Amino acid sequence: MKKKKITQDKLVCFINYILLGLLLITILYPLVYVISASFSSGEALASGVVRLFPVEPTLLSYKTVFEYDAIWIGFVNSIIYTAAGTLVSMLLTLLAAYPLSRDDFRGKKVLSSIFLFTMMFSGGLIPTYMLVKNLGLMNTMWSIILPTAVSAYNVIVARTFFNQTIPKELLEASQMDGCSDFRFFSQIVIPLSKPIVAVLCLWIAISLWNGYFNPLIYINDESKYPLQLVLRRILLMSQVNFANANIDPARVAANRYLSQMLQYSTIIISSLPLLILYPFIQKYFVKGVMIGSVKG
Repeated sequence: MKKKKITQDKLVCFINYILLGLLLITILYPLVYVISASFSSGEALASGVVRLFPVEPTLLSYKTVFEYDAIWIGFVNSIIYTAAGTLVSMLLTLLAAYPLSRDDFRGKKVLSSIFLFTMMFSGGLIPTYMLVKNLGLMNTMWSIILPTAVSAYNVIVARTFFNQTIPKELLEASQMDGCSDFRFFSQIVIPLSKPIVAVLCLWIAISLWNGYFNPLIYINDESKYPLQLVLRRILLMSQVNFANANIDPARVAANRYLSQMLQYSTIIISSLPLLILYPFIQKYFVKGVMIGSVKG
């Protein structure tokens, strides 16, 4: 009986390894393809011969992108927006989540219900645009940061983490020693909450870095464009009006190939900073998500 059980366990493990291997290939192949395509020639991309490795390797697409001076301004703007937005969002999220995790906080059920309500219903684009405009935030950094500074989902995840990981006995002991609520929060709760802080920072940073729609709506000054809008402009500039019969056919073909090449190089350029950042906080990611996840 024991031998049969061991055989079944090995079979289950073997099937799991096969399924996980297939899942890994499914996830990894698109990333490898995009990297290979970004280094391949336009002719190779147009003919569809790129499969796994670069074909006719070239740096033309990257050279074209980095020769555009505005991309460096976009990089700096995106870094500023992401850093400032993450800081503001984390501060507001943690200050909202911790009181909601305390049993002695009056009205926490009402406030929690209000947060949940905002997850299901929102004012919509036009009221949000009018609010941002009337507050004088148009064409400023704050028009990108403040409208999305507090996410109800992030508040609930952080609240659940505090409920499950911060012992109530620790709070009682600190109160007996005369520790104030703010000091307990800043010197005890926050240091013990590194996993959820790292996870929320990653989520918020990804959202701000990849943010495209809000800057497109609220930012008009090109010198304040984030990286995503700069890359969008590069792609639009590389496209040719094929309806114009006076365009040289060779130029049309080259430009079409360049546009196809730029699609992949801009994906790599916009994703690379986050890919570099992720390994440094990966060790906190699983723990923070599992402990802070919303329980039914």
